[in-house]
Order: sequence, then structure tokens, then C-alpha cells
Amino acid sequence: MEITDLTPAERRVVEAFPRGEGVDFLESADEDPGSGAGWGAERTVRAEVLRALLVDGPRRDGEIAGLKLSGARITGVLNLRYGTINCPVRLRACYFEEPPDLYGAQIRALVLSDSLLPGLTAGTLHVDLVLRMSRCRITGPVRLAGARIGGAVFLDGARLDAGGGDQDPTAPVLSIDHATIGADLWAVGLVVRGETGLNGAAVGGQINLDDATLHTPGGTALYAENLSVGADLRAMRLRADGRINLTGATVPGQLNLAYARLSNPGGQALRASSCVAGELWLRDAAPIEGAVNLRRSQLELLHISPEVWPDQVMIDGLGYRRLAPHLPAEQRLPLLEREQAGYQPFTYEQLATAYRAAGDEAAARTVQFAKLRRHRRTLPWHARIWGRLQDVTVGYGFRPLRAAGWLAALLLTGTVAFALHHPPALKPGEAPEFNPAFYTLDLLLPIIGFGQETAYAPQGAYQWLAYLLIIGGWVLATTIAAGVTRSLSRQ
Repeated sequence: MEITDLTPAERRVVEAFPRGEGVDFLESADEDPGSGAGWGAERTVRAEVLRALLVDGPRRDGEIAGLKLSGARITGVLNLRYGTINCPVRLRACYFEEPPDLYGAQIRALVLSDSLLPGLTAGTLHVDLVLRMSRCRITGPVRLAGARIGGAVFLDGARLDAGGGDQDPTAPVLSIDHATIGADLWAVGLVVRGETGLNGAAVGGQINLDDATLHTPGGTALYAENLSVGADLRAMRLRADGRINLTGATVPGQLNLAYARLSNPGGQALRASSCVAGELWLRDAAPIEGAVNLRRSQLELLHISPEVWPDQVMIDGLGYRRLAPHLPAEQRLPLLEREQAGYQPFTYEQLATAYRAAGDEAAARTVQFAKLRRHRRTLPWHARIWGRLQDVTVGYGFRPLRAAGWLAALLLTGTVAFALHHPPALKPGEAPEFNPAFYTLDLLLPIIGFGQETAYAPQGAYQWLAYLLIIGGWVLATTIAAGVTRSLSRQ
């Protein structure tokens, strides 16, 4: 180490380094580093002094060296680019005049908690143990793309706001793209004004974004395509202004957005297509402002109330085994009408399957009935007529009692009419005794015969009534057969 002309503050740091002792310039435990620009020489340390200590600082036999500094004003750029730092670095509650440059560096452990930084360049950073940036206030972009962290990353309570300036407005404010984190990403209460990037990142434990605020109106608040999480992705009470993009993410546990507020009017508020997750929770979330895209995703459990869904959804191909809370089918069906692509048979089949798995066969039949009614609207006019006839008569086979009702009504009509006016016999001496009920049944049932229809021939209006009963019988028989066939095909 060749740095000369050390100030008294710097000399304290240099003397404490070989023993791994801490140097604390804080005047009180709750002192705000936001006032660090006014801190004087008595607590100012040059970044080049810190760099010299970390790269080639003095060591003492039997001691573990380490940089442990609190409440300092650090001037200049702390440039550790491509450096190998074999000791822990703790710069807590410090004020940085320039963004540290840690690109490609290797560090045992890095703690920057409670500090104020104008940004951080740390792409491909390698930290053996832990990266802790709890409660940091950062006014420029944080670049951790490609970083490898052996343990956990702590961003709880941190506040990031690039604030425009000379930065690219489309660039992420917080970029952890393609990073590898061995344990958890802990970001409870994180506040980011600008895009947060987790594209292609792999987190061995869980991601915790509970009570976080991601604010990018009209843009992408969280860009996390192909994210891989080892356990849960928690974001309870998350407030997101802008799109949440989780396309292709893998979350074997819970993707928990309970009590969240998602807003991106005019665009997609939640895009989680082609995801694989154990459970997606939107329990007691606020009504989503913006579209939701869950196409082709596969879930074990989908927990969402009907009032949370927005006016426009994309759920074709969405698969789920269970649906909570358990509600009547009539409350779930309106959602399927909001599918952006129009009528999609799979969405109805999936909902019916979920009800059937829950043991609610009545609700499953209601969904199937609604599917056929919706399908009818897509058919040519002549097919719509036949479909409506099946609907009115037997409810497409899902309402078999309707057929019995229609049959009873026709039987009663024919019985009364022919009881009041017996049709003449074709062969008076050979005809069996006339029975109006069985004569009507002979007309209605196309297969079964009681010998009445062939022995008597109605005339005039009663002949037309006989034709009507014959046609009605055939229609009922055909629709019942179609319904039975459909029911058997579902088994």
C-alpha cells in the first residue's frame, strides 16, 4: 500500500483494517446519511485509500483483516473492477459521492446497508457469502446482471430512484438479470421507481417482495421472464404501477400476490403466460387494473375471487387442478366471456374439470351447459336453430327432466284432444278399443308400438295434431340420444 498523506480519519481506517475492527463515525445510531454531503474531513475517506486496503492492505498474523466502516463520506470512485478481495467489506450508513464500480470483482461478503449511493455497477460480481443492501437509498441504476451470490441478497427497505438524469429511461433501475443467488432474495418493503429486472435469474431459495412498491406507470415494473425460484415468490401487499412480466417463470411453491394492487390501465397488468407454479394466490387482492395474461400456464391451485379479475383476460390453455374459493359456477362463468380471443372451448373444459375434481358434479354440468350455449353463438344460422331446439327441449342433455316435461305436456295434450274426439277406425270391425292415452304414446314414441296408431286415422285438424305429435316425438328422441351420447363421451 503506497497511499501517503493520510488524514486522521483515513489513518483510523488503515490501523483498524488488519485486525478486522470497525471504525464508526456516526454521531448517533439514527443519523441520516442523506446529509453526508456536508460531513467534514473528520469523517471523509478517499475511495482510493479503501481500494488500496482491499487489494493490498496490511495483514497481521493471527488476525482476520476486514474493512468495517460506518458513517463515512467516501469521495471518488471505489474501483474494484475485476479485483479479488479476500476479506469481508462492510460500508454501513456511508455517503458515496460516486457510484462504486465492482464489475467482475470477487468479494467474500459485501454489506452496504443504510448507505446512500448514486448508483452501483456490479455486473458479474461474485460474492461468496452475502450481499446486503438493506435500507439503502440509491439515486442511480443498480447493475447486478450476471452476478453470482453464494448466499442471500438483502434489499429489504431499500429505495431506488434513478430520477431521470442522463440515464436511459428504458434501462432497468434495478437489474439482477441472469444472476445466480444461492439462497433467498429478501426485498420486503423495497421501493423502486423504474423497472426492476430479474430476467433469467435463478434464486435457490425464495423471493420475498412483501409490501414492496414497484412504480413504472405505463411501463414494466417487474421484468422477470424465465425466472427460476427454488421455493416461493412472495409479493403480499405488493403495489405495482406498471406491468408485472413473469412469462416462463418457474415457481414450485407459491406465487403469492395476496392483497396486492396491480395497475397498468390500457396494457397488461399481469403477464404470467407459460408459467409453471405450484399455487397462484390473488386472495383479497384489489380489482386488477389492466389485462391479465395466464395463457398456457400450469398451476396446482388458483386462488382468486371473481371480483379481482379485470375486464379483459387471456386464459386459453391455463391449466389448474384446484380453484379457490369454492363458489357456484354461475359466479365463475362470466370470466370466460372476457377472454380476449373470444370463445375458447378449453377454458370451459378446464373449469368443469376443476369442479369435477372438487366433487361438484352439478357445477361441472352447469359449465358444460354454458359452453354449448356459448358455442352455439359461433355457428351458422341453421345450426343455431338446431342447437336452440336441443337447449329448449333437453338442455343439451344436461337437463333430462326437461324432456320428461315436454313428453308429459304432449301426452296430456294428445290425450285430452283425442278423448274429446275419437279418430275413426280404419277397419271398424277389427280395430282394438280406442285408448286416447296409448294412441298418443303410439304417435310420440317412434319405436314402441301399442297397435293404436295403425288402427285409427284422425282427420282434419286432428290429423295435423297427430303430425305434430309424431314430429315432437322424433325431436325429443333425437335430442335425448344426442344428450346421452354426449354424457357417455364425458365419462
